[in-house]
Amino acid sequence: MTNNMTTGRRIGYGRVSTVTQTEEQQRDALKAAGCDLIRTETISSGKQERPVLEAVMADLQEGDTLVICKLDRWARSLKELLVMAGDLEQRGVALHVLDQAIDTSTPAGRLMFQVLGAVAEFERELGIQRSRESVAHRKATGGNLGGRRKSYTPEQAEMVAGLRAEGTSLRVIGRKVGLSLAAVQRILAA
Repeated sequence: MTNNMTTGRRIGYGRVSTVTQTEEQQRDALKAAGCDLIRTETISSGKQERPVLEAVMADLQEGDTLVICKLDRWARSLKELLVMAGDLEQRGVALHVLDQAIDTSTPAGRLMFQVLGAVAEFERELGIQRSRESVAHRKATGGNLGGRRKSYTPEQAEMVAGLRAEGTSLRVIGRKVGLSLAAVQRILAA
C-alpha cells in the first residue's frame, strides 16, 4: 500500500450492538473525519451477516479509504480483522481507524493495526473467560445465575399445587392466588 491510496472517496462505517445505543456519536466522528458517505447499522457483532457492512465493503473501490471509529465496530476477531484488512489491501483500499489513529496507507499504520487487532482479540477472550469463570463459581456456590426472575413466591407455588390437587381450574387458581394463567402453568410444569 502506498500513500496514493487516499485519493478516492472516504467511506465511513459505524455499528452499534443494541437499539438502546446510539449511532450518533460514531456518525459525528465519521463526519468530522471528512467522510463522503457514512453508513451505520444496529446489529450485534455476533451476527454472521451484517448487511450494511457487506454493502459498504462491496462498494469500496481502489483508492478509497474505509473510515471506522474502532476496530471492534468492524470485526469480531483478529482472524476476521486480518482477512478483511487483507481484502482491502488487495483491492487498494486504505483503512483509517479514528480512535486508535491507524492509517494503513502508511507502514507504521499497518503495524499498529496488527498490534491493536491482536490486543483487541486478547481483551475479548479475557472477557469471555472471566464470564465463564464467574458462572462456574456461581453454580458451585449456589449464587444467582441471572436469567428471568420468578414471577411468584414459594408460598404462591404451594397454593397453586394445593388448589390444583383439589381439582380447581387453572383460571380460578390464577384469580385466587393473584397470578397470570401463564405463571400458574409454569408452576405446574416445574
